[in-house]
Amino acid sequence: MAWFERIRIKSRLKWAAVGGFLLSFISLMVHMFLAKSSSEMVYEAAIIPYASIHVNESVPETARYSRRLWRNIESLEPLHSYSKPRSQSYKGPNEPSNGFIYAKIHGGFENIRNSICDLVTVSRLLNATLVLPEIQESMKSRGISSNLNSFSYLYDEKRFIESLANDVVIVKNLPQNFKEARRTKQYPIFKPKRNSPAKFYLDEILPTLKDTKFVGLIVTDGGCLKSALPRSLVELQRLRCRVAFHALHFRSEIVEVANRMVERLRGSGHPYIAYHPGLKRDVLAYHGCAELFQDVHVELIKYRRKQMIKSGIVKDDLEVDSYSRKGNGSCPLMPEEVGLLLQAVGYPTMTRIYLAGSETFGGQRILIPLHSMYAFVDDRTSLCSRDELATVIGQETRLPVDVVDFSSRKKKSPEQIQEEWNRAGPRPRPLPPPPDRPIYQHEKEGWYGWIGEEDEEPVPSPRDLREQSHRLLWDAIDYIVSVEADAFFPGFDNDGSGWPDFSGLVKGHRLYKTASSRTYRPDRKFLALLLNTTSNYRYRPPRNWTVSVREHLNQSTGEEGVARDFYRSKPCLFLAHPSPECTCTTAAAAVKRSPDDAAGNDLKIVYKGQDKCPPEALPQSKAAVRFEDDGEVVQEDASPDAEPVQPEEDQGGQLDIPSLENDEEMDPDE
Repeated sequence: MAWFERIRIKSRLKWAAVGGFLLSFISLMVHMFLAKSSSEMVYEAAIIPYASIHVNESVPETARYSRRLWRNIESLEPLHSYSKPRSQSYKGPNEPSNGFIYAKIHGGFENIRNSICDLVTVSRLLNATLVLPEIQESMKSRGISSNLNSFSYLYDEKRFIESLANDVVIVKNLPQNFKEARRTKQYPIFKPKRNSPAKFYLDEILPTLKDTKFVGLIVTDGGCLKSALPRSLVELQRLRCRVAFHALHFRSEIVEVANRMVERLRGSGHPYIAYHPGLKRDVLAYHGCAELFQDVHVELIKYRRKQMIKSGIVKDDLEVDSYSRKGNGSCPLMPEEVGLLLQAVGYPTMTRIYLAGSETFGGQRILIPLHSMYAFVDDRTSLCSRDELATVIGQETRLPVDVVDFSSRKKKSPEQIQEEWNRAGPRPRPLPPPPDRPIYQHEKEGWYGWIGEEDEEPVPSPRDLREQSHRLLWDAIDYIVSVEADAFFPGFDNDGSGWPDFSGLVKGHRLYKTASSRTYRPDRKFLALLLNTTSNYRYRPPRNWTVSVREHLNQSTGEEGVARDFYRSKPCLFLAHPSPECTCTTAAAAVKRSPDDAAGNDLKIVYKGQDKCPPEALPQSKAAVRFEDDGEVVQEDASPDAEPVQPEEDQGGQLDIPSLENDEEMDPDE
């Protein structure tokens, strides 16, 4: 009997083993099925954001981003654009004119845009006929498209002339009798400064213009007329707005590509934020921000600063403490810091960020932290194909291959190299190449390769000059995308301490076009102190630090930020804050808060001097993604403008920085 029991037990064990094997097999199949399904879901979630760029489908309301991050600012909604003449005495250009003004403009995109507005205003002031200005940055590149000249390389000539027909007479070319005088330079030439007052033109240039009927202006500082004009010339300020926001339209190829990029960024109804780093070599050299970088970039910035000191642009020492300058708010915010600030505000990692600006000093290496925090950081190269960008450039002649002959350069002796090394001091210097290793040609042809071998920057090659001209086109595209963005964050603006800058022009255009749009106007000095308090644990900041950053940035989008720009940006660049001259209000009593309330005082600054909007100034229905404006100008009744509000004195310059003692860390999952 015992043997029978043993056999039965063994059979039960075998059946149990078979059952266990079957259960294991079924469990394995179920896990494989679930793994396959989840992988497909992850793949679809990964490709949907980019696939939706090309497919404009509606997204359910539950799938949209948080409205809190993208909604308009309610306190600024009563502000509307209104730059038409308001004085009955403002008539069309008088006939005959006092003469012709022929101008040459030097500088980058932002300098060109501001200079053109100033030239039209000066022509109106002098009752002169303006010849289409020459943009020297595009003239440097020989062999640009034969269908374009220096002005039409960026802007639509026909629309520019027609839009300003009621203000200034503009012609494409000089009369024949003046062309020969221009070739032989037999005409008076003036080089006005950026902050030249109206009195300078009336006293110095107008008599010469009446005598010779032809004067030339060379504009090099990003403008030729003072930003703040007397109350008697308020109509000239509105003329500036009509030029900048209505007459200066980019040519159709640029607008078409830019609108296409905006549509792709808003694919499936998603909003996007435009971010301009402001990291330009000239800006960093002017403000002394070299030590924020490393290695050869430090030397490149210091070399440019040395050039500025020699030319008298910078009246300061070559060696400055970059970190103290950054603490004062003089240096741009680094991309890593901007990513942390956007996270503190609440933007999720899937937020679409458009990187504006044709030049980001430091290259892609400086953008790595931002890419690590946000998955979808796009620029023109990721949103457009080469063929699409080629339509903006047009047909160009082929350039010869740049060949740099390094063998003809005079070699330095070991004693000279050692002496230069000893005089270099403790600052970072590029290391010499290792011994017994050949230096290949491609290693010396970089735009920074001259630093290690020469003391002077080489002359730009034809290809370098052409790339500089192309940057004007890329900045024009980025300008449109930034103005149309659902939110805009500037990494740097001059705040009244330098030349016109890209971010300042974008902020002014957004304030004029849609004042209530979400435009961040951060105080870099305040944020620099905040960032210093959390430098040791940036990626797990305390809760009250995050709350302070969020409160400051949210307030900067409203009346507090607009009031700050009124004091800082407007005295230097009118187009950065074209209010109240070029705006009006629909609110009978815009300020409803207590006069003792700080926010109420900011509202008073925003709405003081605003006229009531006429019916034609109210916003009309417009396309979702189109860079279109109405350039028609009509006569309106006069309305006196209030005097500008004087800035209040700074109370000791103290900033309220939150204490980090006894504070808990922020949960990154919140």
